[in-house]
Amino acid sequence: MGGYPEKLLADDEKVVQHLHPHWITLVAPTFWFIVICGAAGVGIAYAPDHGTGRTIVLILIIVAAVALLSWLVVGPWVTWGSSHYVFTTHRVLIRRGIIKHTGRDIPLQRITDVGFVQTLLDRIVNAGTLSIESASEHGQETLENVPRADDQQQMLNRLIEEDGSRRSREAYGGGYPPSGPQQGYPQQGYRPQQEYPQQGYPPQQGYPQQGHPQQGNPPQGYPTQEYTQQQPPPYPPQ
Repeated sequence: MGGYPEKLLADDEKVVQHLHPHWITLVAPTFWFIVICGAAGVGIAYAPDHGTGRTIVLILIIVAAVALLSWLVVGPWVTWGSSHYVFTTHRVLIRRGIIKHTGRDIPLQRITDVGFVQTLLDRIVNAGTLSIESASEHGQETLENVPRADDQQQMLNRLIEEDGSRRSREAYGGGYPPSGPQQGYPQQGYRPQQEYPQQGYPPQQGYPQQGHPQQGNPPQGYPTQEYTQQQPPPYPPQ
């Protein structure tokens, strides 16, 4: 892929989308190319037929045409061809210019927001302006005349989510984070046996169960033998 060195890509990094600015940016240069060539042809047709005057007029027409073509036609075409918007599985790469070459790489994990703006003309030609907010010193990056700006926004959001999932898997050694209960946090509905004994509570000390009297606490109405011997007979013997 042209516009940036492929050696900058990581081993597991793949290019998902490689874009140039929308073709609408080439309409004006193409229009000026037609106008300049037509005007140059008319000037040459009405130039003097012979002599030094014709030579001077031709030179002026050619110089003016070359200057205008360089400014209004060649420059925009070169700018369009040297502008690259590259979306990979790891980052967004932006490259512009040939003589003055500028570039910026935005890791997907540092992107905080992606938005787009479409005017009425943009909606007709299916273009727009894409805004990328990143948590870095450069802040916002604006990509103008992006083809299918709304689709690119959705795709970039999807790449950000996939990149986050990939980093999570790498952080846990190729697997996903544990989904079961963590240590110290019992499952829902769990009740320890120490706090919730089974039905039929065991007798506590000092409180005998019904029908099982303990020594020293005889049930009412059933005196023991020792208690009977201590009482005198109700009547003297005959």
